[in-house]
Amino acid sequence: MDIVPFAIVPVLFIIIVLLYIFFSAVKVLREYERAVVFRLGRLSKALINPGGTGNGPGLILLIPVVDKMVKVSLRTVAMNVPSQDVITRDNVSLKVDAVIYFRVMDPERAVVAVEDYLFATSQMAQTTLRSVLGQSELDELLSERDRINQMLQRIIDEHTEPWGIKVSAVEVKLIDLPQDMQRAMAKQAEAEREKRAKIIHAEGELLASEKLAQAGRVIASEPITIQLRYLQTLTEIGTEKNSTVIFPIPIDMLRAIVGDKKPA
Repeated sequence: MDIVPFAIVPVLFIIIVLLYIFFSAVKVLREYERAVVFRLGRLSKALINPGGTGNGPGLILLIPVVDKMVKVSLRTVAMNVPSQDVITRDNVSLKVDAVIYFRVMDPERAVVAVEDYLFATSQMAQTTLRSVLGQSELDELLSERDRINQMLQRIIDEHTEPWGIKVSAVEVKLIDLPQDMQRAMAKQAEAEREKRAKIIHAEGELLASEKLAQAGRVIASEPITIQLRYLQTLTEIGTEKNSTVIFPIPIDMLRAIVGDKKPA
């Protein structure tokens, strides 16, 4: 009766080993994942699916100890580029933040051609950001953001293409200007607005003088218009309930009544 439990131990051990081998050999990939398999340290071409590079989603059977699998996600990665200290071409110190969007197009090259494609892409984005922005002036950074973003995307994509990485977009998120530069730009904008206000006021005065000159020529050609204007002015004064009414009298009439007093 005491020998039976000892006989069960080898059976349990064998069952545990078989379960371990089974779970080590069977791998499940999601729809957005691909597997790069190494057999005895060499890339296994036999396990590459015909539809694309790397094993596709589904069930994968591996040889324990012999095969090693590396999972690679094909989803688009949005990576924040750490804040970079940049000196522009016109010697303005800035802090610039950006974000880069990329995805793995070739899992085999992403695993074999570079040690860590996420870290390598981040470093490439940081160095390219400092290099490109350092060649631009401050006004270009503020007014031509789209062109700079496209330039960054093109340069980074050229460097990451041998790693099987496709950079879809690079966006400069924030340009942190020094306080002194912000005050100087505010003064410049205020002066520009004052300049436009003065120009608009001068243009208004010019148009008003042209209209007054035109009105004077019309009045000079039709003397009765001054009398009509005089009556209209009296009507406007009367509607305001004023107790004083002013009657303008021509100077020639006063001279005729009073007479010219010339010294003897």
